Amino acid sequence: MSSKTWSKWLLILLPIIAGAYLLWPTYNYYRMNQERDGLLGDSAAIESWDLANGEDFAKARNARLKLGLDLRGGMYVTLEVDILKLIEESADPLSVDEDFTNILEKTRAQTDNTDLDVLDTYLVNFRASGKSLLQYFPLSSSDEAKGGDPEKAIEEKLRNDAAGAVDQAMEVIRQRINKYDLSEVNIQKQGARRIAIELPDVKDEKEIRALIQTTARLEFKRVMMTRDLIRTFYAIDNVLKGVVAAEPVVDTTAVDSTATAKDTSAVAKADTSKKNANPYAGLSDDEVARRVKRDYPFSYMLTGLFAQSEKSSFQNFDLILKKAEDFPEQGIYNFVVSGTILPQFLKYLERADVKRAIPTDLDIVVAARPEGTPAKDGTPEFYNVYGVVREADLTGDVVTEAFPSFDQSSNQPMVLMEMSGEGGERWAQITGANIGKRIAIILDGRVYSAPTVQNKISGGSSQITGATSPEEANLLAVVLKAGALKAPVKIIEERVVGPSLGEDSIRRGVTSSLLSFALIVLFMLAYYAWGGGLADIALLMNVLLVVAGLAGFGGTLSLPGIAGIILSTAMAVDANILIFERMREELYAGKTLKVAIDLGFAKAWSAIIDSNLTNILATIPLLIWGSGPVRGFAVTLLVGAVITLFTAVVVTRAMFTLIAASGATTFNIGQKRTA
Repeated sequence: MSSKTWSKWLLILLPIIAGAYLLWPTYNYYRMNQERDGLLGDSAAIESWDLANGEDFAKARNARLKLGLDLRGGMYVTLEVDILKLIEESADPLSVDEDFTNILEKTRAQTDNTDLDVLDTYLVNFRASGKSLLQYFPLSSSDEAKGGDPEKAIEEKLRNDAAGAVDQAMEVIRQRINKYDLSEVNIQKQGARRIAIELPDVKDEKEIRALIQTTARLEFKRVMMTRDLIRTFYAIDNVLKGVVAAEPVVDTTAVDSTATAKDTSAVAKADTSKKNANPYAGLSDDEVARRVKRDYPFSYMLTGLFAQSEKSSFQNFDLILKKAEDFPEQGIYNFVVSGTILPQFLKYLERADVKRAIPTDLDIVVAARPEGTPAKDGTPEFYNVYGVVREADLTGDVVTEAFPSFDQSSNQPMVLMEMSGEGGERWAQITGANIGKRIAIILDGRVYSAPTVQNKISGGSSQITGATSPEEANLLAVVLKAGALKAPVKIIEERVVGPSLGEDSIRRGVTSSLLSFALIVLFMLAYYAWGGGLADIALLMNVLLVVAGLAGFGGTLSLPGIAGIILSTAMAVDANILIFERMREELYAGKTLKVAIDLGFAKAWSAIIDSNLTNILATIPLLIWGSGPVRGFAVTLLVGAVITLFTAVVVTRAMFTLIAASGATTFNIGQKRTA
C-alpha cells in the first residue's frame, strides 16, 4: 500500500478515533454517575466510593458533553439587588426622617415587579418633595475639593454605587457557585438591577438558596507559609489513611489500584543514604504512582516551591518520603494544586476529621483564580494554596471605597482602597507589624490576592499592587467592595425544571434528530446510489465530530443545539449534492472516473466555501450578542459549518480517491445508464 493511500485512510480514521476519544469522558461520567446513584441511602458507601473514584469522576464531569437546562433539568433563579436599601444605607442615619422614609416607600411601590429604573424613579420622587440631597447624603471630602454642583456630585455617587452593587453581587455569586464545579452555570445581568442564573442538573435547591442569599464575608488574614504548614499536610495524610501520628507512616504491603495523575517516577529513582530508606525503589512508575497516592492521599496533590529569599528564584520540591524537619525553617514557601484535582482537594478540606487535624490557629485556603493565564495547549491550570491565620485580622466591613487605578511611576495597574477611621487605625497596626510579609484578601474562603506589605499604612488609604492587568485590578476592587456590600440580594423568581420535562425534551429532540437524519440518509441512497452511501458515511462522521467538538471545547448541548446539529447535517448534504452533480456532468461528458472526481471537487469548491462561509458569518453576531439558547444554537452551527468543510470535502474525496486507486473505472452516483 502506497504512502498516498495510507494518508487517505488516516484522513478517514483519525477523526473517528479523535471523536471517540473526546466523547469517552461523557460515557465514563454517565456510567460512574449511575454507579454512584446506586449507592444513594448508604452514606458510608458513597464516601468510600468518592475517596476511590472522586478524582476520576471529577475529571469525567469536567470533560463531558454537558446538557442544558432544557434537557437535563435544574433551576432557573432570578435575583434582584435592593437598590433602595443601598440608598437608605448611604444616607446619614441622623438625618433620616419621615419624609425620607415615605419617598423610599413610594418608590418601592412604583418599582416592585417592574422594569423601571429604581434610582431614576427615586430621584423624581425626591425632587417632587422639594428637598435637597444634601439634607440626607454626606458629601465626601474629595467631592468638596473638586467643587461644582454638590447635588450632582451626590447623584453621581449614588449612580456609581447602584451600578457597582450589581457587579459586586454577580462576582460574589459566581465565586460561590464555582465551589460546586458547575462549569455550565450561566450567570447574566438582566436589566439594571437583576441577575439571572441557570443551574442545570442542580437538585439541592435549599442549599443553593442559602448559598446565594448568604451575606458575603471579606477578610484580611496574615499568610503563614512555614515549615509547620508542611507538618499539617502530613497530619492530614494520616487522617485520610486512618493513622494517628505526627508524621506519615508508609505501608508498602498493600497496593491501591487507582493511578495518580501526578508523575512520581522520580521517587523510585531517588538516591538514599540509608539501606531500604526508599520503599518504592525498584518498582515500576505506575506502581510508584499508585502507592504514593495511597500513602500520601493529601500531599501528593500538592507541588511545592521554595526560595531562600525574595531575590532568589523558586525551586520545585517534593513532599514524598520526607519529614517536616527535612525542610528549611527560614525561607519562602509556595504550594500549588492542579485544577483537575482541585474539587477533590477542597472536598478533603471540608471533612470534619481533616479540620480537626489542622492547628487551631491555622487555616488552609485556595486561590479564587488560577495562576497566570489559562493554557491553550490543554495543560491543567494551577491554583495557589495558602496557609493563613484562622481568625481574621480585619474584615471587609471597614472598607468604604475601592477602585482600580495605575501607578504613575511604573504605569502598572493597582487598586486604591479606603477604610473607615476605626478600620484605618487597625490596618496601620497590622501593616506596621507585618512589613515584608503577605496579607491575604479572602472572599468567602477563597484568596483573591496576597500582596506583600511594603511599609506601615496609616490614614486608612492603601495601594494594592501586583495586578497583571487592568481587568485583574478591576476584579480585585469589586471583591474589596463586596465585603462592604450594603445592597442585599433577594430571590424574586425561582423555577425548578423537573426530570419529567428533561426526559420529555430529550425524547422529542432525539426522535426528531433521528427522523430527520434517517430521511436524509434514505434520500441520498435513493438518489445517488453508492455515492449517496459514501455521503452518508461522511454524514455520520459529521455528527460524531460536531458532538465531540462540543464536548472537547466545554460546550453545552441544549434543544437549540440539537436544532443546530440538524441544520449542520443539511449543510453537509448540500455540499455533497454540489459535488455529485458536478461529477455527473463530467462523467456524462465522457471523462474518466479519476478526472471526474478531480474536476467535480474543484468546480464545486467555490460554491461550498461560499455557502459555509455565509453560515459562519451569520453565527458571529449571535456569538457576540446572543446568550443562553441563542448562543448555544450559534456555537453548534459554527462548529457544524467548520466540520462540514472537512467531512464533505476532505473525507468524501479521500474515499473517492481510494476507490479510484483500487482500479475502478466507474462508480454509480445515480447517473443515468447509457446505451
